[in-house]
Amino acid sequence: MWGGRTGALLRVWGLWPAGVRGRRPLGCNAASLAGNNSPQCWNCGGPGVPKRGDGFFCPQCRALQPPDLTRDYFSLMDCNRAFAVDTAKLQNRYQQLQRLVHPDFFSQRSQTEKDFSEKHATLVNDAYKTLLAPLSRGLYLVS
Repeated sequence: MWGGRTGALLRVWGLWPAGVRGRRPLGCNAASLAGNNSPQCWNCGGPGVPKRGDGFFCPQCRALQPPDLTRDYFSLMDCNRAFAVDTAKLQNRYQQLQRLVHPDFFSQRSQTEKDFSEKHATLVNDAYKTLLAPLSRGLYLVS
């Protein structure tokens, strides 16, 4: 009943436990009741994003994970949080991230990963454009 894309989205949102078959989704606080506060992979249900690295992929199944929309642009682009930014380093990091998450590289993957790829690429593009221009970088620092 809750298979395919719907089941995957329920697992991503934390409303459905991975690997458990049944017809009833869990309540919102089921993960906290089980004592599991670490994020889980939406695909395999394993321990999700590692503490080190970029955290874009599951360490077990290598599935693209949902983007962290609260992540700071400076940390995403691996820059110091300051007005002065090395634009060559910024451009290299942008290209590196786009090689990882660009939607063209996920054309043969599941629809969920395609959607996550689009969101990651949008986030990387926004971070790059914001940090590249001095005026938008200054406004971002102030906000």
